[in-house]
Amino acid sequence: MSRFLEEGAGSPNRSGHRMAAAAERIVMDVRTKLAKLFGVKDPLRIVFTFNCTDALNMALKGALREGDHVVTTQLDHNSILRPLRAMAEAGRITMTMLPLTADGCADPDAFREAVTPETRMFATLHASNVTGIIQPIGEIGRIAREVGCLLLVDAAQSAGLVNIDVQAMNIDLLAFPGHKSLYGPTGTGGLYVGERAELNPWREGGTGGDSIHPTQPEEFPTWLEAGTPNVVGLAGLNAALEELDPARNLMLVGRLAKRFIGNIEQDERFRLVGLSRGEVGVGVVSLVALGTTPEEVAAILDESFGIAVRPGLHCAPFVHRSLGTFPDGTIRVAPGPSTTKKDIDKLLSAIREIVAQLV
Repeated sequence: MSRFLEEGAGSPNRSGHRMAAAAERIVMDVRTKLAKLFGVKDPLRIVFTFNCTDALNMALKGALREGDHVVTTQLDHNSILRPLRAMAEAGRITMTMLPLTADGCADPDAFREAVTPETRMFATLHASNVTGIIQPIGEIGRIAREVGCLLLVDAAQSAGLVNIDVQAMNIDLLAFPGHKSLYGPTGTGGLYVGERAELNPWREGGTGGDSIHPTQPEEFPTWLEAGTPNVVGLAGLNAALEELDPARNLMLVGRLAKRFIGNIEQDERFRLVGLSRGEVGVGVVSLVALGTTPEEVAAILDESFGIAVRPGLHCAPFVHRSLGTFPDGTIRVAPGPSTTKKDIDKLLSAIREIVAQLV
């Protein structure tokens, strides 16, 4: 990112000089890498956004029409549920929110049972940001094709860790951030738009390459990519993708999560939340320290031990209602590939010390 800024920081498609050409190469390199990662045949169907929330809004508000029905789940993040709720309250759409199974998943058959003649979309996440549990997207995608509706997948917690093949999984719209397990900078993200999905533009304006048309040019990606992109951020994401090894990273975070779970699950002062059949999913672990609040424990971990965890509802209140952890939420532990066994052991020691003092 520093090198890009120092060497010119050109604006792609805005001129023919070398700095603009260099910026265009970076943008295309990122599209190509992401397309390969997600099994996308045409890199131009990858549209850059500011983050995953922006991508989800682009998909929901671009694809849904007056009178449409959407099926979603209690597992989903506010980035799906809030736009849907706002559209439903405005009378534009209707929505069905499916409950979770005992395993903390959405039942694919429940999607089928919720379908009405007006159902246009299934919208759900790939992996929970609260429990880490991976959802059966392949089965849900197969049902979506059978009933003739679109499948929108929120891959915020899985992109870069879990194998995603939009063709094999029948995904029509895939939203993802650049800053989580793709390890790029914040302010980056994207939306894959399959050929079955017809979206209205989320924003309109300059494209650099076509200034003649009085309305937004219909070619991809400019149809959905008005304005100057965050090329500095994309330069960082491009470099991160060069080093990305999803299978290795998933193995590492899984081992660390299991180490944490194995050392704390027998301690009666703690309650692990949302674990399914001993699986650790994408390595996210939620727990409650009995007799304290998540906010209290997290604040002491940060201030006294230099350990960062996330307390609260994690922008997913319906999950916590289902898990019985509403309104305080949980302490979320999410190791990354650079986390070490020593780090996990330090966390275990610190959290036990805190609880011993507070309870």
